Amino acid sequence: MILEKEIQQVKPFRNNFHKAAVNLIFTGKWMIQFHSDVLKQYNLTVQQYNILRILRGRNPGAVTVKLIRERMLDRMSDASRIVELLRKKRLVERNISNVDRRKMNVEITQKGLDLLEEIEKENERMDKHLSALSEEEIILLNDLLDRVRG
Repeated sequence: MILEKEIQQVKPFRNNFHKAAVNLIFTGKWMIQFHSDVLKQYNLTVQQYNILRILRGRNPGAVTVKLIRERMLDRMSDASRIVELLRKKRLVERNISNVDRRKMNVEITQKGLDLLEEIEKENERMDKHLSALSEEEIILLNDLLDRVRG
């Protein structure tokens, strides 16, 4: 759908750069909401899912909360609080570092790995949200977004 219709824009954007900025924000929020709806059935938030994926990527092995925070998509999230919620769900374990007793190491559990495997059955459904674009357009979109941030 056209952005102006979607947000019920009455006045024109001041230029295409302005429209692109609003479009990026709106589309990003739209994608987050879709993923939130998918993850809700697994009793997870987008941030919790992000942390589980970070930990799976480092598995086997543990990482610090600091590293998790640096790698999160939403860096404004309270990584320590989210890790604690995941620990209560028995999806991660926390242990004091042998090297530095001030640091806490976090590791994904088998239950966390199994949950991620279950969620990945939704990948095709999640990918369909971008199916209006061809493979070449997706590559171009990724390149353009990298350039915007770069």
